[in-house]
Amino acid sequence: MRLHRLDITAFGPFGGSQSVDFDELSAAGLFLLHGPTGAGKTSVLDAVCYALYGSVPGARQSGQGMTLRSDHAAQTTRTGVTLDLTVAGRRLEITRQPPWERPKKRGTGTTLDKPQTWLREYDAAAGSWKDLSRSHQEIGEEITQLLGMSREQFCQVVLLPQGDFARFLRADAEARGRLLGRLFDTRRFAEVEKRLAERRRATEAQVREGDAALLADAHRMQQAAGEAMELPDLVPGDPGLADAVLSAAAVARCTAREQLTVAHSRLAA
Repeated sequence: MRLHRLDITAFGPFGGSQSVDFDELSAAGLFLLHGPTGAGKTSVLDAVCYALYGSVPGARQSGQGMTLRSDHAAQTTRTGVTLDLTVAGRRLEITRQPPWERPKKRGTGTTLDKPQTWLREYDAAAGSWKDLSRSHQEIGEEITQLLGMSREQFCQVVLLPQGDFARFLRADAEARGRLLGRLFDTRRFAEVEKRLAERRRATEAQVREGDAALLADAHRMQQAAGEAMELPDLVPGDPGLADAVLSAAAVARCTAREQLTVAHSRLAA
């Protein structure tokens, strides 16, 4: 994912409109977001998260998102966030506006406008933006699928200043494995691991079959050799079984040769 531009209006501490050109900032490869407490550093990251998922990290949002609105904004200015980004090879623009309690156009008092969301994609061939959806659910599913992370996972792994990264580090291995697997697309490694495990099981079965056949031959040899051959106390599949059987057979063979030599000597005498 690459961020290109972020436009913020009446969001957090920003009463007016502010724009962040990430392409210009990241021209050198790395940039630092810094400033005094309350300058809005976290709000910039919150705006990115809000554009992607429709909510901000942690408990900083309550109710229907009314707390996202800047206390310094004019009553006639609506809160909104627009994020221009490239993800999974697609250039997208997401615009989100939380609920807005605005003055009525006629008479006195206020009225509540519903939240709004737009998703557009840049068509390089046509050189223009085309509308994709205005459905909160469709846009949320599309972004989650493209990023491969839920909002909670995005906040744990990407937005380190939010403090949830420690929770990710304390998570169990299975939970971290699922998340990192989606982040780095480890499916090909999992497939290799699966195939190696299958080969290991198949090879172990072949070894056990071979050991069983070897033990069967060894028992027939023992019947012929009698006490001259002592078989190892092992079962098919145990490490070293073949070497132990071969050693016992070598001892039996030497003993048989000695017995044959003695028999020939006796016969000659």
